[in-house]
Amino acid sequence: MGIVDRILGRKKADPEVRRRWLLENGRITDGEIIDGETSPSGEEIVFYRYTLNGVDFESSDVLTAEQARSPVGYAPGARVGVRYDPRNQGNSVLE
Repeated sequence: MGIVDRILGRKKADPEVRRRWLLENGRITDGEIIDGETSPSGEEIVFYRYTLNGVDFESSDVLTAEQARSPVGYAPGARVGVRYDPRNQGNSVLE
């Protein structure tokens, strides 16, 4: 959290709240997994790409326990559903 956030009294966003909001309210588009890795703490991280209005976006997401049980569905080259915030199209999560 930066100094501007502290001055303005902004709170650090909870990633689970953000994820739930996007899954409930975000719009959906198609994406493609481009890579994956395991973090030092053992979390599976996937990198994905999606295109909206001619603009390419690349992002990453930590797989949930349910998603991690389907490794083929999140392997490089796999097509996936992406939920994004229409007001901030770079804010996204995997379905």
